[in-house]
Amino acid sequence: MVKAQKKESNRQKSIKTDLARQEKINEILIENFANLQKTMTTLALKFDNLSQQMSSLLTLFEVSAKSFADKLATNIPELQKDAEFLDKLDKLLDQNKTIAKGLTLMEEKLRERVYGGRPTVPQQPQLQRGPPQNYAPSMERRPIQ
Repeated sequence: MVKAQKKESNRQKSIKTDLARQEKINEILIENFANLQKTMTTLALKFDNLSQQMSSLLTLFEVSAKSFADKLATNIPELQKDAEFLDKLDKLLDQNKTIAKGLTLMEEKLRERVYGGRPTVPQQPQLQRGPPQNYAPSMERRPIQ
């Protein structure tokens, strides 16, 4: 009987410790759920704020696009003037090239008349093929890794 009482008291102690553990676990779980709800609430508020900021940014982009389109529509005559000016510059450049070719041909003909025979045109220096004069090959044939 003494053994039975000890077993019973041990069983009651283990039940009490299990209940105490369960209560502690339940308290920790409740605390964690409360913290989780606070965090979720904060997160929801931040998402709402982010959504509002994105909406205002989208509105800003829309206003900017409308303003850009309006300016583009009002500046069409200026753009056409710029295009016409660029076309005129291109034509002038082509005319300049034609005149330069004609002048060089006239110069060659005059040189032939004055000096007789083919004109001598100064030769431009030829580019040297091969390594430069101060080139020193590396000792290694493989790249450094």
